[in-house]
Amino acid sequence: MFKIFFSFFIFISSFSFGQTLSSSLDKTTLALGEVAIFKIQILDLEGKNVQIAPRNELLPFHFEMVNDSIAIQKDIYLRSVKFAVFQEGKFTIPEIEIKVGDQILKTIPYEVEVINTAKKGDQINDIMKNKEVDLDVQDYWDMYKFYVLLAFLIIAIIFLIIGIIRWGRKRKDSPAVTTNQTLKDLEKLRKKNYIENENFRDFYVELIEISRAFITKQYQIPADVLLTDDLVEYMKNTNVISQENEKIVEEIFLRGDLVKFAKTIPTKEIMSKDLIEIRDFVKRSTKDVEAENLRNVSVEELSDEDRSKLRKLK
Repeated sequence: MFKIFFSFFIFISSFSFGQTLSSSLDKTTLALGEVAIFKIQILDLEGKNVQIAPRNELLPFHFEMVNDSIAIQKDIYLRSVKFAVFQEGKFTIPEIEIKVGDQILKTIPYEVEVINTAKKGDQINDIMKNKEVDLDVQDYWDMYKFYVLLAFLIIAIIFLIIGIIRWGRKRKDSPAVTTNQTLKDLEKLRKKNYIENENFRDFYVELIEISRAFITKQYQIPADVLLTDDLVEYMKNTNVISQENEKIVEEIFLRGDLVKFAKTIPTKEIMSKDLIEIRDFVKRSTKDVEAENLRNVSVEELSDEDRSKLRKLK
């Protein structure tokens, strides 16, 4: 009989002395940002494994973790979570499921109310007053030198870009560049052997076309749209081209019109002479442009050297 009673006592004790779970929350009403502490304690572990949410992931997302510490011994599991809430309202710490060995334990839920304790009109003071510091020129330079250097760099880049654009445009449109390009076009025309093959019509068509494009660009005269008679009249009225050059252009353009309309057939000698004279006219054109530039400057602005050049050009 005693043995039966003792066995029953041992059986009851095995349930009475299992793991003991407890939890606590030190505050249920918090001010905005106030820190509270939530604790979990498990006793009588007997070395069993505890499975619970990992560190800093125990509470819902409204609860900002300040510190999450865990202490484990053979028979005790202690967890202390410090948290704060930065939003007004009521929030719940739900029941937390913990697995100890093969047994499932659950904490009780807690409701936390968060209130704003600040009142309208409250004066907010700094923890420390602003400290006034006297700064000298070197201090300001150390603070802002990178901005100053960056501003100078940007300005320099802008001026460099403007200079490159102006210089490139000037080089591209300069009389010397136009002259050299036209001389290359005339040389290409010569190499087509129109003169040797007596292909006079194509020769004069291309020669006049090259000459018109040159006059348009070099002298700013609309030679590409004017008829020959109108062009001759325009050159004489504007006096931009020297008389020597005007005469050559007039004679060759009129002869070219006659050839194009099959009213005359030039010889090889005349074709060669016209090509040479147009080429010489192109080479001399820079003097015409220089004279025109000097005429556009008032006499008071001219140096003695420029006045001498102008008299020679005339």
